[in-house]
Amino acid sequence: MGPTTQPHTPQDGPDTGGSGDGAGSGEQAQVLVVGAGPAGSAAALHLARAGIDVLLLEKGDFPREKVCGDGLTPRGVHQLVRMGIDIDAPGWKRSRGMRWVCRGRQVHIDWPALGRYPDFGLTRTRHDFDEILVRHATAAGARLRVGTKVTGPVTDRAGRITGVTAETGKDRRPVVFHAPLVVAAEGASARTALAMGLERDPARTIATAARRYYRSPERSRDEYLELWADLRCSRTGRDLPGYGWIFPLGDGRLNVGLGGLPHRRHGALDLRGSLDLWLARLPAEWGLTEENAESPLRSAALPMGFNRRPQYARGLLLVGDCGGMISPWSGEGIAQALEAAEVAAETVALALTRSSGPARERALRRYPEEMNRRWGRYYRLGNAAGDHVFSRVGYRPLLNRWVMASPVVLDTLARLLTHLTDEPSNDAIDTVLNSLVRLVPAGGARS
Repeated sequence: MGPTTQPHTPQDGPDTGGSGDGAGSGEQAQVLVVGAGPAGSAAALHLARAGIDVLLLEKGDFPREKVCGDGLTPRGVHQLVRMGIDIDAPGWKRSRGMRWVCRGRQVHIDWPALGRYPDFGLTRTRHDFDEILVRHATAAGARLRVGTKVTGPVTDRAGRITGVTAETGKDRRPVVFHAPLVVAAEGASARTALAMGLERDPARTIATAARRYYRSPERSRDEYLELWADLRCSRTGRDLPGYGWIFPLGDGRLNVGLGGLPHRRHGALDLRGSLDLWLARLPAEWGLTEENAESPLRSAALPMGFNRRPQYARGLLLVGDCGGMISPWSGEGIAQALEAAEVAAETVALALTRSSGPARERALRRYPEEMNRRWGRYYRLGNAAGDHVFSRVGYRPLLNRWVMASPVVLDTLARLLTHLTDEPSNDAIDTVLNSLVRLVPAGGARS
């Protein structure tokens, strides 16, 4: 899309939303953030704390529903603490670890006591999780415009993004927002990235997940996130190329769902049928029946393993699902979105201290380089595991009788799947996993 001309007269709107009618066209900022999910809100928060004038654009309103497992590992909790979120407030449910179930066996794996991360996880429904984050961002100084659907990028003659076009309010009034830098945090749709020519890697399969809420007061108090590895596909009878989860929310409900990485040979997954097949196996006293369901079954795509590169190009930074940052090992995405948002914000803050031109561009290109440094080898190894193991036979072979009987092997596997290691290494397991990841070819920020 070429540059937009003849903008309307700017109008000031309320900083924290409403209908979005007051935003007006021609509004300017130092940075635009498109999308106010976890990635966008975290980016806006860190940018605002750095003293940057940031405008956060969101097509919906709050509170809102989002398809998610609602579970956070200690890596995600670490980021919430860095953001200043009060995780002891009502509504947060702590987890001690994971319970893995496979072929009639179950094991409990407590979250490790590492120096870098807390030794507990959290659950909270996305119905108000996103709102908590966005309110923190606005309290830090970010300007929020809700009811504002971004429709495309505004570019200069060199193809560099200089703003976005949008529709705002119930009457979908066209508006234009201007900024020298834009952070795209639109989730799997990645509309702005696509409009700027940043296509996803067609060789990378996109996983899918589905979840539903059930009323189950007793199980809702469980201290462990439960994962099932021996599920079957309803259509083929094959092993589900993924896993099922039961996450307690502490409010009388469970988040129950499954995710899978379909293999190209086997076609799409029937998530609804596979979920029904699994639920029929569960004990009746758990109450996971149609009568106790508190939501419809909702599904979503999971772009994983850096399936869209580069994460920076021509003034546009990609954060979270928009950049394919979901872990290919576990399907976890919130922790990764929050961490990448902080890195993106730090990169932008430093870049804006330099004059526009080559010096600023060099600073901005550090963002994909840093993300590749942090996750590149780990994601490359996870992509290989997904292609050759998870998409073919799921997680069941990993949880065989020998593995389930070995606490050390279980702890090692759990840390690998959830990316929980200290560096420098804190213990023997850290040493083994860090050494394993370092054996993977580094690649480049664009590879």
